[in-house]
Amino acid sequence: MVDVVQTRHGATVLMCAPDGPPIVDEQSAVDLIGTLWGQDVGWLVLPLARLSQDFLVLRTKVAGAVVQKFQQYGFRLVVVGDIAEQVAASTALRDFVRESNRGRQLWFVADEAELDARLAAAA
Repeated sequence: MVDVVQTRHGATVLMCAPDGPPIVDEQSAVDLIGTLWGQDVGWLVLPLARLSQDFLVLRTKVAGAVVQKFQQYGFRLVVVGDIAEQVAASTALRDFVRESNRGRQLWFVADEAELDARLAAAA
C-alpha cells in the first residue's frame, strides 16, 4: 500500500499507508514532510501502526517533538487507531488526547469513520 493524497470533506489529506516508514523521531517526520513538498496537503493521517511505541509514552517527548515538527511546516496531524488501552493506563496521555481533540492541530480518532465525522464538522 502507498500513501495517497485525497480530498475529504473539503480538506486535502495525506492518507498514510500502515506499512510505510515508521515515524520514530523528528527526522522521520521531516522525511515524510519532504515527500509532500509542493503539494497542497493540510492534514497528515497516520495509522497508529506507523508511530513508534514511544509516541504514546509522553515522558519520552517523542509525541511533542514530532507534532511540533509537523506544525512548524504547516501540517495538522490525525492519529488513527485504537489507543484505549494506553489512555486507560496513563492519566497524562488521557489528558493529552482530550486536549488535542479539542483543538484543530492534532486529533486522535479510532477509525476513518470518526476522521470523516471530525473533518465534516470542521468544514
